[in-house]
Amino acid sequence: MIASPDRTPLPRDFFDRPVLEVAPDLLGRILVRTTPDGPIALRLTEVEAYDGPNDPGSHAYRGRTARNDVMFGPPGHVYVYFTYGMWFCMNLVCGPEGRASAVLLRAGEIIEGAEQARTRRLSARNDKELAKGPARLATALDVDRVLNGTDACASGDTPLRILTGTPVPADQVRNGPRTGVAGDGGVHPWRYWVADDPTVSPYRAHVPRRRRG
Repeated sequence: MIASPDRTPLPRDFFDRPVLEVAPDLLGRILVRTTPDGPIALRLTEVEAYDGPNDPGSHAYRGRTARNDVMFGPPGHVYVYFTYGMWFCMNLVCGPEGRASAVLLRAGEIIEGAEQARTRRLSARNDKELAKGPARLATALDVDRVLNGTDACASGDTPLRILTGTPVPADQVRNGPRTGVAGDGGVHPWRYWVADDPTVSPYRAHVPRRRRG
């Protein structure tokens, strides 16, 4: 008999650790998005770590700005950014307050509220594709910049919450280069995923964008 996932919320001290500890430990956890139409729950299957001042791939590598302010803590908050002029991506802030680091949520399996997710992800060919990639995940869960700064560890009603779920055994966790990260930041093997899970997005190396003449 398969045990049901633990629905206990993760405490703030879970996130108050180095990002390279938090990132793989998020696999198998459950993200719950509460909407007016009901909850959507997702089991995390792929994430990427971004280590602030030690990481050229991080938004916080060059210091604090209005855009990345949430990354500096407190831990357990949600950092949402807009990319390529059309997509939102969602991160969970971790590490000690004042030192920026965060985990990008790259993919997951919708385990509750799939009907809602399907209405937002009309191009998905099946439910395994609903949250297969960071922009798809944010779209399926109706995440945008309004949720930037949300406390995912808050008690009571909150639009986003992280539950304990069923942590993935270490022998089922894989890691490798982060998707689409260029330059010195591209060498870090800080992408983590659940082995052989069909909801994990395919790896893509960084491709320089062509300049228009």
